[in-house]
Amino acid sequence: MRLHKLGALAAVSVLAFAACSSSDASTAPSAAGDPLGTVEIPAGEPLHVAYWGVLSGPDSTLGEDSRQGVEIAVDDLGQFMGHDILLTSEDGLCTPEGGATAATKLAADSTLAGLIGSACSDEAVGGIKAITDAGLTTISPSNTRPALTAEDRDATYAGYARTAHNDNFQGKVAAEYSYNELGVTKVATIHDGSAYAEALVGVFEQEFTALGGEIVVSEAIAKGTTDMSTTLKTMSAAGPELIYMPVFVAEAGFLKSQIPSTTGLENVKTLGADGHYSPDFLKAAGSDAVGHLQTSPNFSAFTGDYAGFLEKRAAKFGGTPLSAFHAQAYDATNILFAALAKVAVENADGSLTIPKGALRDAIFATSGFVGLTGTLSCSATGDCGAPVIAVYEVTQADVDALVMPSTPIFP
Repeated sequence: MRLHKLGALAAVSVLAFAACSSSDASTAPSAAGDPLGTVEIPAGEPLHVAYWGVLSGPDSTLGEDSRQGVEIAVDDLGQFMGHDILLTSEDGLCTPEGGATAATKLAADSTLAGLIGSACSDEAVGGIKAITDAGLTTISPSNTRPALTAEDRDATYAGYARTAHNDNFQGKVAAEYSYNELGVTKVATIHDGSAYAEALVGVFEQEFTALGGEIVVSEAIAKGTTDMSTTLKTMSAAGPELIYMPVFVAEAGFLKSQIPSTTGLENVKTLGADGHYSPDFLKAAGSDAVGHLQTSPNFSAFTGDYAGFLEKRAAKFGGTPLSAFHAQAYDATNILFAALAKVAVENADGSLTIPKGALRDAIFATSGFVGLTGTLSCSATGDCGAPVIAVYEVTQADVDALVMPSTPIFP
């Protein structure tokens, strides 16, 4: 577990929260009888929140990028109702098993008020039951799998919301760009078996064929695969004009570096997604990454002070962002604290009582929240993100600098 403790760094934020919070027991909302129980924060003790998501292995930039966004949000908040903020984190490994382990540990922590995460959709699939059963609520900045917020999702996901976009939208943009802008009609698809990639391929294939295109072959590889030759030979035989490959970082690097040397695929176009929007992909693929197309959040469409956020991020961590969801993590953190401010009860001795059911309700009731990524409102099933997706193209300059492109080529 990694600890991150912060003091009073932003008094103006405290005043803003105080304006919408109760200041004494006579006017405070009642926490008595909350159906999910309460979290008690003793006087002088910090309010504890946690981030969970992949923090090691080939996909770690996705989790680290989001955690950095959470840390900057906590810096900006400073304190909450006179209490320091304690931020801890757990590594979900980008697998269902890792998510289950991390979530089980977090669910057992009686001091925990709220969570930001997970990073990978597989982690949420594995871990959300433990979190929901504990009466906790998590807000993911980067899970994009459609089923996580589908109208027919089961009660297991009652404690789940997200500020990431829904891949029903990202898959549609990718399909429309491929058919309408690139003019391709024959596409090969490949996923890595993850809940994220498999679902995104499914959306793309449905949308692309509805437009009149043809999926000439659909392939799958296991995460950890390094030799793509057999799969690529099968693709080559099908004669695609484009390979749609919304896989994670390591597999994307191996695919992109081996495609040009596969007979029949020397000039094929490639289109990926935000799962490998990372400088680690550029390291892995090298110059073979040049010309690669990728969908990801449209940073140029963010309506909040994203430039100011990037300045803070550079001052704190150096360099450029590691992946695509740092701003969504910042927004998720602030949605959590805005909801906490609405329901927290400040007791006469300076302690706080957090009613967990009321907190969950307040998160899902979020409406018109002004964030970095847009003005956000949550649906009944927890979709809170701004659906703004762009297409980017990797250049040699990007590879040389190991910086992902941030200026869209579409729209």
